[in-house]
Amino acid sequence: MSDHQNPAPAPRADGPTGHAAFHRLHHTERPLLLPNAWDHASAAALVRRGFPAIGTTSLGVAVAAGLPDAAGATRAETLTLARGLARLPALVSVDIEGGFSERPEEIAALAAELDAAGVVGVNIEDGRPDGTLAPLAHQCAVIAAIKERVPRLFVNARTDTHWLAAIGAADAPRLSMTAERLAAYVEAGADGVFIPALTDEHHIAALADDLGDTPLNVLFSPGHHTYERLAELGVRRISCGSLLFRAALHSAVGLAWSIAHPEARPDNSPTALPSYAEAESLSDFFAEART
Repeated sequence: MSDHQNPAPAPRADGPTGHAAFHRLHHTERPLLLPNAWDHASAAALVRRGFPAIGTTSLGVAVAAGLPDAAGATRAETLTLARGLARLPALVSVDIEGGFSERPEEIAALAAELDAAGVVGVNIEDGRPDGTLAPLAHQCAVIAAIKERVPRLFVNARTDTHWLAAIGAADAPRLSMTAERLAAYVEAGADGVFIPALTDEHHIAALADDLGDTPLNVLFSPGHHTYERLAELGVRRISCGSLLFRAALHSAVGLAWSIAHPEARPDNSPTALPSYAEAESLSDFFAEART
């Protein structure tokens, strides 16, 4: 499909089939590849290319606004963007970090606002800025509150057991700890579960098998994964996370530099992309203005 061709419109969330359609995308023969947008233009471009569903990336939304990620600083920006993206002919899931509150009822109220705007799903994480995980009982209460308030909303419950270790904020996790959290989140009402930074194929397959009909979401990692292999392992949803945002930054800066320095040969390999930490540190330029 050409980038200039409009795909057939996906069911909208404000119609009778939007939420059900998003749920069904997690239970087809092929995993749902969910690309993550950070603004209106990136979302619209992905929809124009033909993706029936898109997510948002909290890193991209935060850094684009000059704010840190995972610090609960982008509630307003996230809600404003979600309201805009819900007008697209696509199904939209929104990353709400840890919910922008410690109170389950306030997080449920945010989920209701997103649902009313036309969003069909949310992604909520249990990692905290200090490198710890939210108490299990508390996170289960958050998930249960969202599902009680907005039963039709697809809640993708993310555990950061592996992510915190990957960014150096915690020790390597035990798989049993991850499995315990996933089981508890499903029991609390989560429609799907997400484990960013999980790359071990044996662990992915084991967790997917344990989860049965509950969709397992994995973060795509260049050099570790392929779409086909993750499908074989039983993954039902593959997220891009901040990958597209980081690739866009890299390409834009490389192109600008090559105009001024024609001898420069841009490196567009996945390993040349800025890391999560490097991209997140861009918000440091605006730290003084925030204070």
